[in-house]
Amino acid sequence: MVNGQVPLLDLRAQYQSIRNEVLSAMERVADSQQFILGEEVSRFESEVAEYCGSRFAVGCASGSDALRLALMAYGIGPGDEVLTVPYTFFATASAIHLCGAKTVFVDVDGNTFNINTEQAARALEQHPKIKAILPVHLFGGCADMDPLCALAKNHGIPVIEDAAQSLGSEYKSRRAGTLGEVGCFSFFPSKNLGAFGDAGLCTTNDPAIAERLSALRVHGSKIKYYHESVGLNSRMDALQAAVLRIKLRYLDNWTSGRQRNARLYREQLAGTAVFFPAPANYQTRHIYNQFVIRTEERDGLRKHLAASGIGSEIYYPLPLHLQECFAYLGYREGDFPVSERLAKESLALPVYPELTLDDIAYVSTHIRSYPAN
Repeated sequence: MVNGQVPLLDLRAQYQSIRNEVLSAMERVADSQQFILGEEVSRFESEVAEYCGSRFAVGCASGSDALRLALMAYGIGPGDEVLTVPYTFFATASAIHLCGAKTVFVDVDGNTFNINTEQAARALEQHPKIKAILPVHLFGGCADMDPLCALAKNHGIPVIEDAAQSLGSEYKSRRAGTLGEVGCFSFFPSKNLGAFGDAGLCTTNDPAIAERLSALRVHGSKIKYYHESVGLNSRMDALQAAVLRIKLRYLDNWTSGRQRNARLYREQLAGTAVFFPAPANYQTRHIYNQFVIRTEERDGLRKHLAASGIGSEIYYPLPLHLQECFAYLGYREGDFPVSERLAKESLALPVYPELTLDDIAYVSTHIRSYPAN
């Protein structure tokens, strides 16, 4: 508890536990005066590839760029369509838009928050221009990937995983980022593995795609000043890689803390009116980047918690198909009822590993005391 409050996330607690190691790593980069890509980034890429079980990893400037680079690596552009979900962070769909392709949405499952595979199958039959499937592993739990990969294989298209919130999560004991053709990760500071700013990364087992990703992140150049294609300026900073290399050593311990806290919430909130989905059988390792509950009294409960100094967040208050900037896609309210309901009912609670047992009890007690419960 911080000053009598339980914030949604307390990055300072994490930092204090590794402060000396982080500062030493940053000093090493400062002394080298090599700030863009270089050895720190190469080593981080190798370490993440090993952690995920992929052959290659390519660092970039953000998770948003990772998605865009992956789509670009497969040549997706104007005239193409990409299948994804409306209940996710904005970058999932904006990456498709920025490539010039059209987004085709399907709804999500209300228990896992992830893509409805039956609707995905129907959409693929109805939209022959779909050139990739972009499932999201939301909140730290993997989407149901076997059916999606089978669909993609039948249609001859890649699966690009939006694993921004799921580094280390597993589907049937296989790590996120290795289930499709490319995995896209974010190291935004609030993620389970967070940088000191923006950073991202793509994983793949395809050497040709890895080579293309590496070129696209430096303006489409394999040889300096010679450009085979037009890429992005999306190079990872060495300082971010150095910080992330330190944090990666602790990630599994931090994940265990998140899993413990999720278990405690379930135990202490049993019998209340809130709904907290348990991982699906295929989600063999949920990393709880967020711990999200559902309740029809979401807004009132959030105000009740805030009055007691308890932080929370709404992920996400307006699904993407109803965002003004995507009105041109032609979707309307009611098209994706599960996503729309989740936008009205979902609430993320503090779950970061530094929480104490008293913190969890404090949050749970105030949820139980809310009038609707």
